[in-house]
Amino acid sequence: MTHVSERSGAGSSPTGAGGDRQPWTAGSSRAARKRSVSYADAGVSIDAGDRAVELLKSKVKQTRRPEVMGDLGGFAGLFRLDTKKYKNPILASSTDGVGTKLVIAQQLDIHDTVGIDLVAMVVDDLVACGAEPLFLLDYIATGEVVPDKVAEIGAGIADGCRYAGCALLGGETAEHPGVLRPDEYDISATGVGVVEESEILSPERVEVGDVVIAMRSSGLHSNGYSLVRHVLLGAGRMRLDVVIDDFGRQRTLGEELLTPTKIYAQDCLKLIAEAEVRALAHVTGGGIPGNLVRVLPEHVDAVVNRSTWKPQPVFDLIQSKGRIEDPEMEATFNMGVGMFAIVSAEDADRALATLTGRGVDAWQAGEIIEGSGNVQMIGQHTRG
Repeated sequence: MTHVSERSGAGSSPTGAGGDRQPWTAGSSRAARKRSVSYADAGVSIDAGDRAVELLKSKVKQTRRPEVMGDLGGFAGLFRLDTKKYKNPILASSTDGVGTKLVIAQQLDIHDTVGIDLVAMVVDDLVACGAEPLFLLDYIATGEVVPDKVAEIGAGIADGCRYAGCALLGGETAEHPGVLRPDEYDISATGVGVVEESEILSPERVEVGDVVIAMRSSGLHSNGYSLVRHVLLGAGRMRLDVVIDDFGRQRTLGEELLTPTKIYAQDCLKLIAEAEVRALAHVTGGGIPGNLVRVLPEHVDAVVNRSTWKPQPVFDLIQSKGRIEDPEMEATFNMGVGMFAIVSAEDADRALATLTGRGVDAWQAGEIIEGSGNVQMIGQHTRG
């Protein structure tokens, strides 16, 4: 990874023999003029960035793929695309972040999971078009580079890349003093994948009679946290360390809110190889209706039956505390489903068996009917 640091701090002022501060002027003494200003005086810690890189190297190496060329430290990451595997390879790219879920991580001082969230948000968008994630580049902006903290964030990113099967090819860490507090940071990433042109998943593949398969989320994933914080931590005045009985296993609110986003990339690639997959819809901001509609042609509707699954307790907590109407919940949160696959009816059982065999909680949640490109949500979720 490449790290550029800009950390502001209180610069030193020349002092006189008596220790009193003396303002510098063009006519100051030779001794005062000898005082040079360093990057460190402006708050920049190049050494801290280098230390963070060293702490991350072993984790990054675990994400290495055979196509990666060179080692860390170059101006750019190099990746040799194996064009022999494809007739007409198409590159896919995606950029995303984690949003205000990072506020929870910073409040709890837990930083080794948000990197998994970051990778999930990027690679699961890539696989939605049928692309295999190849590599990822990350960006960390912070008020102050604390090597151990940056290493924790980076370790989570590396773990996510391993789960997704892609290489962590490079990245950047920047200190933004005066913009971010020393304990604040934001992260983003860009991923690149590849898919055979004839195998790109698109709405044109979806047909009447296809089956809609749902894959359970691990919880909130990385969307809606501004509303979550407003409802639970603001108006609700809940503490992150409070144990919520409904969550089970003496699990605290903070632990639930930091549950890493499920990474579906490898599961979906296996599903594509084993069954006739028409389309995949990654459920992020906009919820189920807002994302499933993106993979529908204009002549069909997707009917999704809520009664086929029970959302995790955290959704009930948010809705009850905030007195949020059902449409607002469904437009903001995934409600327990992180990915949808639309498959041919003939391959529905095979698809479910493939996902179950890989440990994915999946079920038939609906079907494709004639319509006008809309998502019809029917039935009611099981409660209690």
